[in-house]
Amino acid sequence: MSPNSENPANAAAGASAGTEATEIPFRVVVATGNRHKLDEIRAALAFPGWEFVAAGELGEWPEPEETGTTFEENARIKAYAAHEAFGLPALADDSGLEVDALDGEPGVHSRYYAGPCATDAENNARLLLALGDTPRTRREARFRSVMVFVDADGTEVVAEGSCEGSIGTEPRGEHGFGYDPLFWPEATPGRTMAELPMAEKNTISHRGAALRALREALGHE
Repeated sequence: MSPNSENPANAAAGASAGTEATEIPFRVVVATGNRHKLDEIRAALAFPGWEFVAAGELGEWPEPEETGTTFEENARIKAYAAHEAFGLPALADDSGLEVDALDGEPGVHSRYYAGPCATDAENNARLLLALGDTPRTRREARFRSVMVFVDADGTEVVAEGSCEGSIGTEPRGEHGFGYDPLFWPEATPGRTMAELPMAEKNTISHRGAALRALREALGHE
């Protein structure tokens, strides 16, 4: 995939006779209102000539209802909704936490685990309550992320990644968001995801893995 004339942002790059054309970036709308996700995507997919903008930066963006039963289904719903709303290539991520002792919950309900308007702190509190006195040796969990990219011509690319770890008994760390303060990655013993700087987190996180797979699939190895 590369910037092309089918992208309306690029189509506007023409110049009047006798003037030099201005290079317009290959704009991709990201179907999220989560600034943390957008920052991670921009850092991982810093392709020359590409620009990633949040849907809300382009206009009114009523996020579509996530009615899918899998991360991939929900990511696809969001990607196509943004693609159709703005007429641009679109990228969407759906991700969440799967806890073995809870039969995979919160899963696709991770964002609203404690209710439709739940904060990260409330979701974390509900997770700790659900696990109760489950011993640390039985708190295995993983973050999973699925990315769906839809090009200007409707071509679809799907990529996914995961990060294995376990759930702690209390929040730790000031970085990240969501369940990061409770999640202890296998790759960084002694530290929660929220104790990792973004650059380090991106090397081991589920979204980082999905973004690397997407980067390769888009021809930017």
